[in-house]
Amino acid sequence: MRIKILCCTIFFLGVCSAFLYAQDSTLLKAPIKWDLQTCIDYAKKNNIQVNSLRLTEKTSEQELLLAKAAKLPGVNASTSASFINSKNANPVVGGFQTQSSFANNFSVNSSWIIYNGGNLNNTIKQNQLNVQSANLNILQQENDITLQVTQAYLNILLAKENTVYLKDLVTTSEAQLNRGQQQYNAGSIAKVNLIELQSQLATDKYNLITAQNVVRQNTVTLKQLLLLPSAAQFDIVRPDTLIATALAPTLEEAQKAALESRPEVKNSELGVQIAQYDLARAKAGFYPTASIGAGLTSGYSNNQSNAYLKQLDDNFYQQIGLTLSIPIFTKRVVKTNVENAKIEIQQSELTLKNTKTVLSQTVEQAYINVLNSQAQYDASVEQLKATQESYRIVTEELKVGAANMVDYLTQKNLYVQSLQSYIQAKYSTALNIRIYQFYMGVPVKL
Repeated sequence: MRIKILCCTIFFLGVCSAFLYAQDSTLLKAPIKWDLQTCIDYAKKNNIQVNSLRLTEKTSEQELLLAKAAKLPGVNASTSASFINSKNANPVVGGFQTQSSFANNFSVNSSWIIYNGGNLNNTIKQNQLNVQSANLNILQQENDITLQVTQAYLNILLAKENTVYLKDLVTTSEAQLNRGQQQYNAGSIAKVNLIELQSQLATDKYNLITAQNVVRQNTVTLKQLLLLPSAAQFDIVRPDTLIATALAPTLEEAQKAALESRPEVKNSELGVQIAQYDLARAKAGFYPTASIGAGLTSGYSNNQSNAYLKQLDDNFYQQIGLTLSIPIFTKRVVKTNVENAKIEIQQSELTLKNTKTVLSQTVEQAYINVLNSQAQYDASVEQLKATQESYRIVTEELKVGAANMVDYLTQKNLYVQSLQSYIQAKYSTALNIRIYQFYMGVPVKL
């Protein structure tokens, strides 16, 4: 008995080990660091809004299949069996007698609409446009999630680069404090100067911790966009170079390209066409509807002396006919539908005009953002060069006692501010350039 228990335990542990190993292998195969394209592709595949719109597209496809099937004839079959028990007067002997009867009926009926003012054809064409519109909704949502992921990705890169420079500042401050401690021990500087160096080191460390927290927070934001679990290990790839300058196309070129390629514009144009088919379907109510009907019927009753199959043969009859329904007075129902369809066309045209206007304004704002950010970036580069050189000079002067602590800390703060301004301007420019190009149909790349 103990041997069986031991064997079962070993088998169970072996299965668990294999399962855990499989999980570990899966985790090892997962990308440790994600580049921007991987993040965008993953977001498009797993985003809830995008997947919901994909289901909406499938619903539209089913509606299209239903509209096409409406042109086919419909066939229905039915059967019934009945048992009747009743009392009937007996004219021969008088009084009443109980009689029972059994009946069985079979029928097959078919109807086929051959003309209804083009309503069926227009419904099919309208549903085809609905499928296209659903697909454009997906593309529009994918565009939105692409920009969100790109911005979150660049925010992480910005914060990470900021931490790199802040680490260098902490290292420099530690070296300065060590040198200051030695000078203070030798009596070369006052204690107040040593305290100022200690305070500066504490400030640099605080700024570094704050920047590291920003990295973590921005990473959480990107993970939430990707719908990754909180416990998932996640990091991004830092590109070798980040292009922060580009020759921006003219505003007119960008607006033209956006109006020709963006899915929201195409979707609004489809909205006008869909509304026009609503008008055509509404006008079909003025026209007659012609349909063909056919039927096969037979039955059996035990009140007759013939056999079951003989009765089915004797009672079998066929029917075919043409039905023409002509609307004469519809109590203004059709006319109201037509007028409402015309209003809907005007509404969809206004929606299209508003979509184009908003898109043009958005592209214009993106163009202005590019110009402003590039100007800020150029200015920040010059400012960084100047403050970096001033900081280098005052650092050397401090070593030989040619500069005081106030001048040193002032130049260092100016250098830190210009450095942070440079980093912010670089990534802001990179983001604005990619947003502007994205509106023109250019894929996002770092």
